[in-house]
Amino acid sequence: MVEKRNAWNWLFDIANYVFLTLLAIVCLYPMLHVLFGSVSDPRLLTKHTGILLHPLGFTSRGYEIVFNNPNIWAGYANTLFYVIVGTVLRTLMTMLGAYVMMQKDFMPRRVLMFLFVFTMYFSGGLIPDYLVVTRLHLLNTRWAIIIPSLISTWNMIILKTAFSQIPPSLSESAKLDGAGDLTILFRIILPAAKASVAVIIMYYAVGEWNSWFSAAIYLPGRRDLYPLQLFLREILISNSASGNAAEAAGGSGSGADAIEALIEDVVRYCTICVATIPILCIYPFVQKYFVKGVMMGSIKE
Repeated sequence: MVEKRNAWNWLFDIANYVFLTLLAIVCLYPMLHVLFGSVSDPRLLTKHTGILLHPLGFTSRGYEIVFNNPNIWAGYANTLFYVIVGTVLRTLMTMLGAYVMMQKDFMPRRVLMFLFVFTMYFSGGLIPDYLVVTRLHLLNTRWAIIIPSLISTWNMIILKTAFSQIPPSLSESAKLDGAGDLTILFRIILPAAKASVAVIIMYYAVGEWNSWFSAAIYLPGRRDLYPLQLFLREILISNSASGNAAEAAGGSGSGADAIEALIEDVVRYCTICVATIPILCIYPFVQKYFVKGVMMGSIKE
């Protein structure tokens, strides 16, 4: 059956396209502004006001300063460790928790779920967390970034809901064949809910990639363990132009030159690009799982 479209339908579509186009421009322009600014001539960029629609001249000096900074590479290595190890452990713990909470014959599940949800609304705060990390001798170690936030209650609830949409007959038939809980989880439940698991993995990975506060609190004396985002924060909040350029160059003293002093904004833009582009390159490959994960459980057949 072909739907007949009247003038109101066409008007709605046009308004919708216009709105979405403007929304896309609003979302994309900040990224384009940073990208154009990262390769612009610092002298022209300093004098420019208003919207930046194209690079002002061209220079790669900002990227040279950023990539010559040993802190950037150390931050990259630390961030990759936190993202990979943290995401794997967090996803594993979330899956185990979701699997246990979906078991209807597990009597304490309501009490445990209440305790889990309680922590979403009420927490001890930063000082008790810091004391716990200190007493566990995790301060100034990599595990201080991973273990305290090993599981997200909200993500566990999302995964539990996804697991609950899988027909129980699959698990029951596997049990009759002698399969254990781990076999059921990894060979039956996970393949059927891989879209939702992919979404949870992306949530954890993006959250860990952008995280800097935990490192600032739990790694006060270990700059060698700082993630990339914490170095980026230091660059962005730096007040002195020459000091910022010198720090970004790894203390080489290049900020003494007048041109190097003007390159402060360019270095900031370059650092943002270096820290952001990897996650933007990964996202398109997992976008389809976001759609499937969001739709899972929304339609009952």
